[in-house]
Amino acid sequence: MSLAVEALTARDTHGIALRPEHQILATSDDLNWSSLYASRQVEQPHHGRYSARNSHFLALHLSGPVAVEREMRGHVARAKVRPGGMLLMPAGCDFSVRLDARSETLHLYVPDSVLRVAAAELCKGDPERIEILPRLGDHDPLIERLGQTCCKMLAEGLGDYFADGVSRWLAAQMVAAHSTGLRRAEPKVTGLSAGQLRKVSGFIEENLEDPLNIEDIAAVVGLNPIHFARQFKRSTGKPPYQFVIEKRVERARELLAADDMPIAQVAAAAGFSHQEHLTRVFGRQTGMTPGAYRRSLLH
Repeated sequence: MSLAVEALTARDTHGIALRPEHQILATSDDLNWSSLYASRQVEQPHHGRYSARNSHFLALHLSGPVAVEREMRGHVARAKVRPGGMLLMPAGCDFSVRLDARSETLHLYVPDSVLRVAAAELCKGDPERIEILPRLGDHDPLIERLGQTCCKMLAEGLGDYFADGVSRWLAAQMVAAHSTGLRRAEPKVTGLSAGQLRKVSGFIEENLEDPLNIEDIAAVVGLNPIHFARQFKRSTGKPPYQFVIEKRVERARELLAADDMPIAQVAAAAGFSHQEHLTRVFGRQTGMTPGAYRRSLLH
């Protein structure tokens, strides 16, 4: 299960994206993400002060460059933020921010509870002592890639399993590259054994119709989720969520070829949230719609 109990919504954010001058392009409000909140928007020039939240706030700039000023605890920082650059604000901090020009951004909120689990898994000592460092204008290639993944997840309406995996990766990277306080205790990434891969693959195939989360998959081989994700990618070359998508497309192809089951039922049986979700993912994987694929088998 995900670390947070209730789905995160705009109420759990600082409300920056909700300012009337901004144009929201997509949010996770209706996707029931419980360990990550995301919104993609076009921000207009603005200046505001915001009260502390219990999540770590990451604003990834998708356009630019743009001048940004941030004030926290009396300290003022300024930077010209380029595409891929970020503003990172730790949980529990009041701050103000000024944006001098129009910019498209992705806002991500990672609950502190998720980050503390990552700290306990990756570091020695008391995870409560970890402190996330504020950043302005820094470019972190891994965080940028995770941000791009979130944009795709918003566009495709993917569920909490995918958000939970990205949230854990973000938390792990914040601890690894943007924190102080603890010595690292990261296990070696050697990859999963052939037997472990068979167990994981079998578990996923047996449960494709159900919502899958990375905790349950990792538990099949007795690993914590963050370490499992790294071992899995080392062995397969892809993250777990991508493997699940490919398995679901494979199941959909089998069902489309087997009989004349309605495509909406095929989507449900293969674990997709709805027919449109299947059509988007299936098209990206195969280059054709489910209906066109079924028709191609008749020739």
